[in-house]
Amino acid sequence: MPATDPKTPQPIIKKIIKKGGHGHHGGAWKVAYADFVTAMMAFFLLLWLLNVTTKEQKQGISEYFSNSPAIVQNMGGGPGVFGGMAMLSQQQLQGTGVPTPKDKAADESQRKKEEEAFRKAEDELKRAIEQVPELQQLKDSLIIQRTPEGLRIQIVDQDRREMFPLGSAQMYDYTRQLIALVAQVISQLPNKIAVSGHTDATRYRAGADYGNWELSADRANAARRVLEATGIPEERLHRVAGKAASEPLTPENDPYAANNRRISILLIRESLIQQEEAMNRQAASGAYDGDWLTQ
Repeated sequence: MPATDPKTPQPIIKKIIKKGGHGHHGGAWKVAYADFVTAMMAFFLLLWLLNVTTKEQKQGISEYFSNSPAIVQNMGGGPGVFGGMAMLSQQQLQGTGVPTPKDKAADESQRKKEEEAFRKAEDELKRAIEQVPELQQLKDSLIIQRTPEGLRIQIVDQDRREMFPLGSAQMYDYTRQLIALVAQVISQLPNKIAVSGHTDATRYRAGADYGNWELSADRANAARRVLEATGIPEERLHRVAGKAASEPLTPENDPYAANNRRISILLIRESLIQQEEAMNRQAASGAYDGDWLTQ
């Protein structure tokens, strides 16, 4: 091979790489196309549903997406479009325990009536204790409160004026007379009743077989017996419980204060009783999860 003359210019070779002409557009069109296809699928699904559902099912769908409450109830399976699931209308909800707007209006009316009845009972109790000379000195032992739960009547110990002897569930005569007076007033109302006993935080000696839980429960039952003896029917007693020192009257104050030792008599709001009964029915049947109770 002849030697290359260094003075001879060398040829320059230029390579050109061609790129796709549409690469700069990216993939945004794919997203838009996917949205379009999804919308069309939803549209044709709607047309299919309108074609295969009955008038009742259409009404159920309409009410499901409206402001009126509607729920789905399992009807045991089936070949139809809902596979055995039926939409319950507002009218069909009556009697299931699920509140409708009509139920809520009735609840509000019931609450107003209860508030008026509670106010009258409170006034009557205050007048009654003033009219009994031997109970006038106990008027500060009677605390009456209207709460979200209902009308709470509490009979509390005062310094040097206890309702029960120390560590005993045998109440004094004036305590019995005061509870009987309360029973006479609340006997005029239909509400269910909850009775609870409370103690202060003073503990029994270590190893004792009897403590504040037993004492508070025994005192609550002693109050219950007086209520029943004064004419309160057993059917109105919803629960009787001993709370020991777990619920002090004034948590921010001395847990050993005298007023923590007390008997609480609660007239429960009817709406709370209805909710509790509905929840129990649901728990027994497993039909609903109970979320509507918080609405």
